[in-house]
Amino acid sequence: MASAVPPGIRILPKGSCGDRNVTYRVYILIFTFLCYTCYHMSRKPISVVKSVLHRNCSKVTEDSGVHHLGNDTTWCDWKPFDGSDYSELFGTLDLVYLFAYAISMFFSGHIAERMSLRYFLSGGMIMSGLLTAAFGMGYFWNIHNLGYYIAIQVVGGMFQSTGWPAVVSCMGNWYGKGKRGLIMGIWNSHTSVGNILGSLIAGSFVTGAWGWSFVLPGIIIGILGVLVFFLLVPDPADVGCSLPDHQGTNVTSNDEDRAKEPDIESEEEYSSSTNFVKKKGQPDKPIGFFAALRIPGVVEFSLCLFFAKLVSYTFLFWLPKYISSKSDIDAEKAADLSTFFDVGGILGGITAGLVSDYTGARATTCVIQLMLAAPVMYIYNLYGSIDLAHSIGLSILCGFMVNGPYALITTAVSADLGTHKVLQGNSKALATVTAIIDGTGSIGAAIGPLLAGIIETTGWNNVFYMLIGSDILALLLLIRLFVKEVLEKVRSY
Repeated sequence: MASAVPPGIRILPKGSCGDRNVTYRVYILIFTFLCYTCYHMSRKPISVVKSVLHRNCSKVTEDSGVHHLGNDTTWCDWKPFDGSDYSELFGTLDLVYLFAYAISMFFSGHIAERMSLRYFLSGGMIMSGLLTAAFGMGYFWNIHNLGYYIAIQVVGGMFQSTGWPAVVSCMGNWYGKGKRGLIMGIWNSHTSVGNILGSLIAGSFVTGAWGWSFVLPGIIIGILGVLVFFLLVPDPADVGCSLPDHQGTNVTSNDEDRAKEPDIESEEEYSSSTNFVKKKGQPDKPIGFFAALRIPGVVEFSLCLFFAKLVSYTFLFWLPKYISSKSDIDAEKAADLSTFFDVGGILGGITAGLVSDYTGARATTCVIQLMLAAPVMYIYNLYGSIDLAHSIGLSILCGFMVNGPYALITTAVSADLGTHKVLQGNSKALATVTAIIDGTGSIGAAIGPLLAGIIETTGWNNVFYMLIGSDILALLLLIRLFVKEVLEKVRSY
C-alpha cells in the first residue's frame, strides 16, 4: 500500500483517521478542480484568437491610426486564415481537435481503468501543456502552414481526453452518492472557471502578440501536471482512508421496491447478459465497453449529451466571434463579455446538482432546463446585442440553461451510473462509463462548431436555429426517463 502513496504525500504529517478522511476529501475536491480548470483554460484561447486571425483590416487601420498603403484588405490577417474561406478553416481546426478528443475519450476511459490515475492524469496534463504552447509558438516562429496547426489540434485533442475520465474517477472514488449532485455541481464549475480564465488570459494578449494567449495557459497546465505526479491521491485506500457509500440513503435495495422499477435490471440479469460476475472477496476488475452500455441509462444520457454538448461547445468556440460580429467592440472586449455565459454556466450547474439531489430526479432536472434553454437562446439572439446590460443579462441566463444539463450529466449522472447497483460495488467501471458518456457528447461537440462555421456564412440566425433544434433533440432523448421519474414520484405519494 505504501508504494501507492504519491511521493509528495509521504512527507506530510498524519492526523487521526477521521480528520484525514475529511481533509483528504476536501483536498481532492480542490486539487481535481484546479486540474480540470487548467484543461478548459488551455482549450479556450482558440475561440478568442479567431477574432484576430481574420478581421476587418479597415477597422484596424481606423482604430490604430496606422494607414496601410495599397489595396490589400487582408494585410492584418494571419495566413492561411486571410482568405474568404476563413470560416471553413476555423471550423476545420475545431473539427479535427474535437473529433480527436471524442475518439480518444473512449480509449482514455479504457486505459485509465488499467493504470495509475496519477500517472495517467499527470502525463496528459504535461503533454496538453506542451501542445497548447506549440500552437502559440506558431506566432513567434512565423508559421503560416495550415497543416502545422491541424497537427497540433489533432494530437492536442488526443491528450486533452485524458482529463475527464481521470478527475471524475478520482471524485467518484472519494465521494459517495448522498450529496453528489450538489458537490459535483459546485465542483463542475471548473469548466466555466477555466473558460473564464482562458478568455481573460487570451484576451490580454490577443491584440498584441497572440502567441502568448496559448503559451501562458500551456505553461500553467504543464506545471500543475508535474504537481499531480507528486501529490494526487486517486483512491482512499492508497492512504488508508475509509471508502464512501456509493449507494446513498435514497437507493432502494429490497426486492419489493426493485420490482417497481421494471427498467432497471437486477444484478443477476445484468451479470447473465454481460458475463459480469463479482465474487465476494474478489478484487475489482475493469468492465468492457458493451457491458458498460448495458448499465441502465447510459445510452440515453450519452445520446442526450451528444446534443447538449453540441450546443455548449458551439458557444465555447464561437461566442467571442459572434459578439464581435454583432457589435462594434474589439476582440479583447468580446472575450471579456463571453465570460458572462460561463458565469451563468456555473450557477446553472450548481442549481441543477442541488435540485437533483433534493428531488432525486436527475433526468427531470435536465429536461426542465433543456425546455427553458430553447426560448432563452432565441431571445438572446434577438436582443443580446442591443446594449451592454442586455448582453450581460441574457448571456448569464443563456449559460445557466445551456450548461446546467451538460454539467449534471457529465458529473453526478456519470458518477451515479459508474457506481450503479448492478455493478455490485465494482469501482473499476467509473472511468469507462464516464468516457462513454463524455465521448459521445464530445462527438456532438465536434460537429457543433463545424456546423457553426459553415452556417455562419448564411447568417447568425441560422446558427441559432441549429442550436435550438439540437437542444430540443436532447430533451426528447430523455423523455422516457423523465416520464419514469414522474410516475415514480406520483406513486410514492
